[in-house]
Amino acid sequence: MRFAPPNPLRIADRATGLNAPTVRSYNERLVLSLLLQNTGISRLEIGEKTGLSAQTVSVIVRSLEQEGLVSKGEAQRGRVGPPTIPLSLNPKGAFSVGVSFGESAVNVALVDFVGSVQYHAAHPYSTLQESSDGLAASIEQGLLTLPPASRARVAGIGLAVPDDAHASQHVRELLGRDLADVQAGIERKLELSVYIQNDITAAAGGESLFGTARSLSDFLFFYLGSQLHSRLILNYQIHSGKADLGHDLGLSRLRDELNAHQLSLDDIGSGALSGAVEEFYARWRRDCCRQIAGSVQSLLSFVSFKSVLISSYAPARLGQSLIADLRDELPEVDFLLGSNSIAPKAVGAASLPYHSRFMVQ
Repeated sequence: MRFAPPNPLRIADRATGLNAPTVRSYNERLVLSLLLQNTGISRLEIGEKTGLSAQTVSVIVRSLEQEGLVSKGEAQRGRVGPPTIPLSLNPKGAFSVGVSFGESAVNVALVDFVGSVQYHAAHPYSTLQESSDGLAASIEQGLLTLPPASRARVAGIGLAVPDDAHASQHVRELLGRDLADVQAGIERKLELSVYIQNDITAAAGGESLFGTARSLSDFLFFYLGSQLHSRLILNYQIHSGKADLGHDLGLSRLRDELNAHQLSLDDIGSGALSGAVEEFYARWRRDCCRQIAGSVQSLLSFVSFKSVLISSYAPARLGQSLIADLRDELPEVDFLLGSNSIAPKAVGAASLPYHSRFMVQ
């Protein structure tokens, strides 16, 4: 059950308002990590899974309850013994903001302690470049949607930043050459710690922490965005290769064809595509499926995993169709669709403060 988070480019781990130590005890992190992966688990089960004594579990749970990080469910009576009380993370116990940088806009997402998106906005680069603190101001807009009492429960801000090779001119102009300056500027303005990670790695971490892959220790992750990228997760560790799969298989190629016919990704599967566009979409899907299946088969020659997860901001119909094609191609592999469809990279970025503040490292 141990989740090893991505290795951030820089961690600035300082107290920021939560009534908890910046560096929690290992046992507290162990219990919080377990609750993230198991909803409605009893104290007895926590002890069995962690090896902690009943007294230690009770002390930790009581402390986490007092801090508002953990909540009790209704007592459940069994046939034998006293009733058990299920424990879960309190969704309102902590909040986090994630920021990702797309082709035309910056996505800002505010998520609660269980990864549910409470706020999302896409800010065009032109609006952010009008002032020197435009990025910080866009984040602050999301924070202002929280009740005043909840603002003190914000664990931090995560930035999902593309590699230089995949960064658009808009991103370069907004962030400049020194991410440390960007980080320091946001921290100074908003008085919250900022955590930075590669955007594809952040998206993989978000699915592992909050999404479809939360129970998986080993899987292959594909992010279908403007281009196609991948990560390998083994024993909860996220690994990136030396080269991405980008090529010409991402959504940008498909989107360009749709735009030429005054259509969008939302029109896929709606019956609005003409014969020529439908044929292009079918060809694009075959190419994408062939590339993913080939990568999976090649990797299975060297490492063992049973699950492959596809994450994308594309409409669910597109992702489901691609998953169906892949299952037909490789029926022995469990292909899954990511659950973070609202700005997956931003949601992944929002997981970074939780990793650093609360989870087992």
